[in-house]
Amino acid sequence: MELRPLGADDVDAVVALLGIPEVERWWNRWDADRVRRELLDDDEATYFAIDHDGRLVGVIGFYEEDDPDYRHAGMDIAVHPDMFGTGVALDALRTVSRMLIEERDHHRLIIDPNAANARAIAAYRKLGFRDVGVMRRYERNLEGEWTDSLLMDLLAGELR
Repeated sequence: MELRPLGADDVDAVVALLGIPEVERWWNRWDADRVRRELLDDDEATYFAIDHDGRLVGVIGFYEEDDPDYRHAGMDIAVHPDMFGTGVALDALRTVSRMLIEERDHHRLIIDPNAANARAIAAYRKLGFRDVGVMRRYERNLEGEWTDSLLMDLLAGELR
């Protein structure tokens, strides 16, 4: 597994990844314009391609809250279903978590999977993330219905 900055040459691969039903269920609808706008051109977020054996198999990103009274970082990740259960997502999450803690001096990280995404929640718990609480009717699903998300956090000393 290798992380590298997400670039313009990755747009088509990311659109294809986020359009796979097992991924789209959690990430909703993405086209090339949205990928460029929200993953490449957003000054408040940084995204990396997750490469495995020379191909893009996922994306992982983070944003930072720099207000000194609320300082923390949040993450998002999507991986190809072929990578489920291989440890690739855990490696990517662990790498970005370490970077945010050790290099960018964050003491707290958050992630907010859909409350029905049991696979993601289990993976985050393996890394040391803990449940904070359910954010009710937090995001819309593909059918336009509001669904719950689980706010999870990890303190710097808890990363496994």
